[in-house]
Amino acid sequence: MNQRQIQAFRHVMRHGSITAAAQSLNISQPAVSRLIADLERSIGFRLFLRQGGKSEPTTEALEFIQEVERMFYGLDRLGQTAREIKDLRRATLHVATMPMVSFEIIPNALKGFLAQRQGIKVTHDVHTSARIVDMIASRQLDLGVAQTHIERRDVEFLASYRTYCVCVLAPEHPLSGRSSLSPKDLRGEPLVALAHHTLTANYVTQRFAEENVKPEIAIESQPSYSACGLAAKGVGIAIVDPMTPRIFKGSLKAIPFEPRIPFDFHIVKPADLPLSRAAEEFRVHLLETLASFSEIHSLT
Repeated sequence: MNQRQIQAFRHVMRHGSITAAAQSLNISQPAVSRLIADLERSIGFRLFLRQGGKSEPTTEALEFIQEVERMFYGLDRLGQTAREIKDLRRATLHVATMPMVSFEIIPNALKGFLAQRQGIKVTHDVHTSARIVDMIASRQLDLGVAQTHIERRDVEFLASYRTYCVCVLAPEHPLSGRSSLSPKDLRGEPLVALAHHTLTANYVTQRFAEENVKPEIAIESQPSYSACGLAAKGVGIAIVDPMTPRIFKGSLKAIPFEPRIPFDFHIVKPADLPLSRAAEEFRVHLLETLASFSEIHSLT
């Protein structure tokens, strides 16, 4: 029993005669008859009774065709599934990012991506950079965006970016009209500091020490949007990435900090694991989105 024999049998059952089946298959009538005869020998029972030039299906044929149709339905479903996979209508994408890019950058990238690939199931989580790197290393994610300076053999950097930190303060603050702010300008000013273990906090400590200014820390808060919220309420001045303050619009003033503090971040994936087609397409959308922000500069 082979596929050509099953196809011939199915077409005879569907079209009601060997002649019609032959026309449908675009082969000769004797060829269809041979295929049916070979199939009958293979399975050990008659499928058709030849009476008066007609082929009438036997009871066994009527039972057999039900299983044949189930088989072809399964093949049709496999074909449909293959097409959906090919067209990225049946795919998943698991992404995790640090908070800074989750307010505007990732939503913009996902909007463009899903406009073209609506059938993809996307999971986007927001975590600390350390958590994201660990999840990438354990292959729980397709892609991640994280701030890290530690190179690991199980994590691959796909792209690196740099932006520079800003001071954020309430619009009514006396320093809100300045074009830039330095540690000396912030002498005696209450500060909302990021958690001491963060890269940004280490840079801030270094910059203040270089100018022999002791920072007046009113409160330590993490992540950046929490520090921005406190700054907007006048609790103090925060030094954060330039993207997070954008969500506060007019309730917060952002001023460049001098000397500049770099805020580097990276697009990462599991090492030695190729990107899925869905992840590769999203990566392209993410790169295009990042390129649209003048505050962000590519390092790669």
